[in-house]
Order: sequence, then C-alpha cells, then structure tokens
Amino acid sequence: MSRLERIRLKMQEAKLDAFIIASPENRRYMSGFTGTSAMLFITLEKACLLTDFRYIQQATEQAPNFQVVRISNMYNSLAELGQKAARVGFEEEFTTYADYLNLKEALPQAELVSQSKILEELRAIKDTEELAKIRQAVKIADDAFAHILQFVERGQTEAEISLELEFAMRRNGASGGSFDFIAASGIRSSMPHGVATTKTIEQGDFLTMDFGAIYQGYCSDITRTICFGEPTEKQQEIYEIVLKAQKAGIAALKPGIPGREVDAVARGIIADAGYGDFFGHGLGHSVGLAIHENPNLNLREERILQPGMVITIEPGIYIPDWGGVRIEDMAVVTENGCEVLTQAPKEFIIIE
Repeated sequence: MSRLERIRLKMQEAKLDAFIIASPENRRYMSGFTGTSAMLFITLEKACLLTDFRYIQQATEQAPNFQVVRISNMYNSLAELGQKAARVGFEEEFTTYADYLNLKEALPQAELVSQSKILEELRAIKDTEELAKIRQAVKIADDAFAHILQFVERGQTEAEISLELEFAMRRNGASGGSFDFIAASGIRSSMPHGVATTKTIEQGDFLTMDFGAIYQGYCSDITRTICFGEPTEKQQEIYEIVLKAQKAGIAALKPGIPGREVDAVARGIIADAGYGDFFGHGLGHSVGLAIHENPNLNLREERILQPGMVITIEPGIYIPDWGGVRIEDMAVVTENGCEVLTQAPKEFIIIE
C-alpha cells in the first residue's frame, strides 16, 4: 500500500475531506520533495503540491504522484483548492498562530482539525527503503567513530574532535550532521547535552561523543564514551554499570509492549547500583527523517512498540563535578525482538 493510500485511510477514519501538510519532514515523507518552500494539499481524490516558480521543475521530478501547482500566494491557492472541504486536517505542532489565522481566512467554511498524529503514526514504522537509508546513515557514523579513535589525542579541543567527526562523515557520503554534536570531556561529560567547546582533552578525562549522520534525508545517532589514560576504579565502575544497563535495554526491546517497560529495565539496573538520581532522561527515542521522532523509551511512554520502529537505547550516568558516561546504539524492532544497527565497539576504550 502506497503512502498516499495509507494516509487516505487515516483521513477516512478521522472524517477529513482534506489534509494540509507543511512541515519539511512530513512533506518529504509523503511526496519525496526536498525543497524548502511548499505545501501539500491531499484529498480523497487528488494530491497537490503547491510551490513557487523556483521549485516547479524539482517538484515535478521528485513528486511524480502529486499534481504540481505553481502559486503566487499560497493561501489564495489553498482557498481555491479547498473551497468544498468541510473538515481539513493540519499539523498543529508545526503550524504557527499566524499560519493558523491565514488558514482560517483561506478556508472560512472549513473546520480545521489538528491531526499531527496521523503522520506520526505513519512515519513511526519504517519501510524497506527507509531502513536501507538508515542503515547507511548508521554505517557512516560507525566508520566515523573508527576514524576518530585513530585521530584523537590529549591536547586536542572538543571542538576539533567534533569537526573531525563531521568531516569524516561527509567524506563518506553524509549530507551533514543530524544534530549539533556533543563532545564533552572531563567534568563536562556530566552534561548530557554538552556541545563541544575549546576545552582541551587532558589525562584522565572521559570523553563522551554523541553524533550522527544524515544520509538521503535519514538520520543516525550514536554515543560512545572513551577514557584518556588508565581509568580510576570509579570510572571503570560507572562505565560497566551503563554498559550493563544498555545491553539489558537492548535485550528488552521487542514488539507488543509500551516503551516505558524497556526504559524500566535499564533504569532499574542503574538505580540498583545506587545511581538512579544521576540518570535523568529517557532511555531512547525513535529516529527517521527527524532525529527525534515518536514513540520514545521513557517513564511515561504508553505507545506500543511495533516491528519496523527504529529506536535508540542510550542510558547514562552523569555526576556533577565528576563526569559522566553514555552509551547509545540504534536498533530496529523486529517480529521477535530487535536488531542492533550500530556496530561500533562499546567495550571500555582507553586512549593511552
């Protein structure tokens, strides 16, 4: 079943006459169009891509299943296309208040219905083509980690290491990084989102690197923590606890259960070791065209995991004024469990 057929079934269930899609990831998912200015207008009978003259040729090539409509004013075109629509879905999480007022003015006869969850549900389960792109994005990140292990040394800055990671991934086919990379060393490794700075790597430092590649629109996400010089007993202990929790989370990842149950398995190991107060974020999140998608693995996640979902498993322990460890893999949920996509080594790596 095509994506248009699937969204139309969802539209019928929601009793929608039309659906307006404007967010870049959802636009790309539904149509294939990668330009920066467009809107989709989908009904049960037709599918239109509205864009200006700059993107007409690109849209025609990338979105063969859509009628490309050249516009001078987006909302005037929507008014013409949607004049008979009584219930129109829109993406409430992407639509600004100003955009909403423009939609109300363009479609005064229509009831505007917030329907982001329709796209969220469709995108949650990856098809074969999507998985192939994600696998390649993961491989690019894996290869970048192998490269960085040969590159890093004491005296370099976090920013230098972050930049080298991006260079390595771009050389291997990435169009860019999937988010602002984290490279946090020493006591800064206790910051879960410690973006790279000019701090230099010193003897005895942990270095936590969280990075990912974009390949043909799809993201990867990996975290590894390494140590410079012989680790202390506490560094060794913390690393082993996080690794044990991460492996347990992977073992627990399977279809038919809510995300909170997987989170509880890994979180319980960290709590039992006495560090529960130092693991303050969710165990993982879905990944696809966006780096953070749904469902998640956290304390509150009730959505049921299904085959084809791609999710991170990334427990961590972060101790202020001391340092921290996070280990993250990506995995796809299968019929009987999960397949780990990330292949970079995660045993405790020590840079002498």
